[in-house]
Amino acid sequence: MADDRAAGLAECARALAAGEVSSRELVERALARIEATQPSLNAFRLVRAEAALAEADAADRELAAGHRRPLLGVPVAVKDDMDVAGEPTAFGCRGVFPPVAQDGEAVRRLRAAGAIVIGKTNTCELGQWPFTEGPAFGATRNPWHADHTPGGSSGGSAAAVAAGLVPAALGSDGAGSVRIPASWTHLIGIKPQRGRISTWPRPESFQGITVNGTLARSVADAALLLDAASGNRDGDLHRPPVLRVSDAVGREPGRLRIALSLKPPFTAVPARLDPVVRAKVVALAERIAALGHTVEEAEPRYGRIGLTFVPRATAGIAERVRDAPHPHLLDPRTREAARLGRLLGGAPLRVARRAEATLHRRIGALFDTYDVLLAPTTAAPPLRIGSMANMSGLDTERAVIAACPYAWPWNILGWPGVNVPAGFVGEGLPVGAQLLGPAHSEPLLVSLASQLEDDQRWHERWPPHEAPADSPAV
Repeated sequence: MADDRAAGLAECARALAAGEVSSRELVERALARIEATQPSLNAFRLVRAEAALAEADAADRELAAGHRRPLLGVPVAVKDDMDVAGEPTAFGCRGVFPPVAQDGEAVRRLRAAGAIVIGKTNTCELGQWPFTEGPAFGATRNPWHADHTPGGSSGGSAAAVAAGLVPAALGSDGAGSVRIPASWTHLIGIKPQRGRISTWPRPESFQGITVNGTLARSVADAALLLDAASGNRDGDLHRPPVLRVSDAVGREPGRLRIALSLKPPFTAVPARLDPVVRAKVVALAERIAALGHTVEEAEPRYGRIGLTFVPRATAGIAERVRDAPHPHLLDPRTREAARLGRLLGGAPLRVARRAEATLHRRIGALFDTYDVLLAPTTAAPPLRIGSMANMSGLDTERAVIAACPYAWPWNILGWPGVNVPAGFVGEGLPVGAQLLGPAHSEPLLVSLASQLEDDQRWHERWPPHEAPADSPAV
């Protein structure tokens, strides 16, 4: 492995098992890349250099003894809203946070698969916004264009994977926070079925709208990380049936009926699809049709679904603010959202949660006719760094909705979605499209995404300044 940046998760695991590279070598190279790019990209909040090297040596001993696990010795990253034993979980906030005693369940399962958590990636404060900036850590930048955000809130994980610092990373998605940064950094981002990856030590996250998901350069790697992290434990409120999503990679999806939805769901403020993004999504739809699928324009019956999102999201923020060790250091917008969440945390929250079953039936009726819904992931290309830095809470919400009105309904529903790259616009800025399905449809979505990847070869393209020497020019 001359340059493991070009090797994905599965290839790293294969090379380790074959004895072509050691885990220490992979971890040392990853640490060197992180150190070299941290001043410019700023993808990581915390790097576990000493601990990761010790874990790599232990993995090498295990490999030498003939033991095999799916990700034994492979370095990965996780978002800084996930507990890693011995490390703080700051979740984008300022202040001193105590180290946690135990791994969260998703991290525990990654370790059980043999992965080495090399560090924790940056995220905006409590994961609220589609940018990764804040006074706690500065701004994380997009490897494709440093003047622009990689998105959020899993922007640090996306930047780390897009730049080749690690082959894959975990993020979390409460209103598109895996899919949005995946779309803006030319990655695969899988938001799985609610509960597929445990959110423990929380029985559910943000009143059930937030799930853990995966970011990678290829469909196979995103699915492999998903399988490694998936599973539940006693206390989880959502326990979907077990699936092995990797088995769907490379599997012929059959001839599918695809609904193309370009209209933003109901929002309280105007949202308009940028024509350049629309053109890329339509072109992708045409390519899907050329692969033999039936593609028709059709809109889900979203109705006023946004009215059920606000109580759940703000009540979730209120819960996190209540647990924060330094609430006075939080962004005024965060404190404002928490105040609203406390107001809505009674009857409005109960009504919002009860509405989910009705929404499942009404929106799910689309899947009586179609197999998959194709929609833009965002309405706009990646935003400029600092464009929302000094806004009021209301103005921030308006700007967020204008840029990213498409992803959040699937968080209310709890159903799976996969971002796939849709191309580049303007100054070489990536944009993406969502493949969305009904409950437990990850295998179908991954099968279709894999077919598209074979056709589009998007995983062969690298950011101009981060490309391995033998990779295709962008």
